[in-house]
Amino acid sequence: MNILLLGSGGREHALAWKLAQSRLLAGDEDRLYAAPGNPGIADHAQCIDLDTADHGAVIAFCEGERIGLVVIGPEAPLVDGLADSLREAGIAVFGPSKAAAQLEGSKGFTKDLCERAGIPTAGYVRTTSLDEAVRALDTFAAPYVLKADGLAAGKGVVIAATREEAEAALADMFGGQFGEAGAEVVIEEFMEGEEASFFALTDGATILPFGTAQDHKRVGDGDVGPNTGGMGAYSPAPVLDATLCGEVLERIVVPTVKTMADEGMPYSGVLYAGLMLTEEGPKLIEYNCRFGDPECQVLMMRLESDLGELMLACANNALGAQPPVKRSRQTALTVVMAANGYPGTPEKGGAIDLGEAEAGGAKVFHAGTKREGEQLVASGGRVLNVTAMGDNVTAAQKAAYEAVDAIDFPTAFCRRDIGWREIEREAKG
Repeated sequence: MNILLLGSGGREHALAWKLAQSRLLAGDEDRLYAAPGNPGIADHAQCIDLDTADHGAVIAFCEGERIGLVVIGPEAPLVDGLADSLREAGIAVFGPSKAAAQLEGSKGFTKDLCERAGIPTAGYVRTTSLDEAVRALDTFAAPYVLKADGLAAGKGVVIAATREEAEAALADMFGGQFGEAGAEVVIEEFMEGEEASFFALTDGATILPFGTAQDHKRVGDGDVGPNTGGMGAYSPAPVLDATLCGEVLERIVVPTVKTMADEGMPYSGVLYAGLMLTEEGPKLIEYNCRFGDPECQVLMMRLESDLGELMLACANNALGAQPPVKRSRQTALTVVMAANGYPGTPEKGGAIDLGEAEAGGAKVFHAGTKREGEQLVASGGRVLNVTAMGDNVTAAQKAAYEAVDAIDFPTAFCRRDIGWREIEREAKG
């Protein structure tokens, strides 16, 4: 079978690496294509220039190259309805429809669905103007959680410590800080607890748990500084034990999938639930309609099942015939190496020498790189995801930072404490 993977980041490099190992690509004539890909993805796939916003061009390529499965990596093409266009053309696709992708594309949509389905989440108010939002602050106590309704590349959430900070942030949001994503703002009650992520595959009927993870959103050690798209992650997340995972399935994921199907928006693909583990139990923070980045990297490192077969089963409404997802018992941990200046204006063009980073079994996933001649250089904010395995978080962290330290990348920085909460727990026994 020929497979087309759409995307260019660290998530897509991890998907390409794992897809390349699939039995679906075992034949001499089988090809994995990636659009647009990156230098790391090019080790596993033929990278092509294809505008994912041009649905006709994507369909024409699929028909011309006999593509049997399209895997959509990032959220924007899903929210744009690319999966619908492909399905209408008779092409199998891993990823939800435009209607179902509203789970990520609109914070307000998801909050309303949670209310209808009785899914535990934070109290909220949807607002469509600055005046309305400022008045709505009276409903909440500090700190205030403010979310741009639409897609904002993981940066559309502000936690304001004071009323003054909240009003200033709302003025920025409605003033265009996040473009159209901030045309509506959801204000939520602040939830206390530890965050964790739960991933499941579904074809709209069957649900297969896929794994758990914890990421680190703040730019600085000790979880300080502005939010980013993610500075590192590890999997599994021991705080999500079997009991809690069962509760998440029963109270959050199953009602979501059932409600979406009942309302004519069956969800197909990966469902990524961001959770707050509160004293009252797990509560949904938000959904993503694709694999997380950098959570995908650690999930793929641990995955022992055939990713291609799982994705094809989702696409063909045949997930019920698949066995449970098989995962390594080891821990995977990834460290993001970001360009200086991130999450503001990153310094692009810095030279990178990976050296012997992968000699000890680590894997370096490319997130924001390009080739200038023979030289690998930084082309984005988050540039590399240095990922390693170990018997626990402490061991995986040690292996990951050994690989980080083997890389010559003078214009980059990284957090040095990825996994710190779990490492503290491991030290206490």
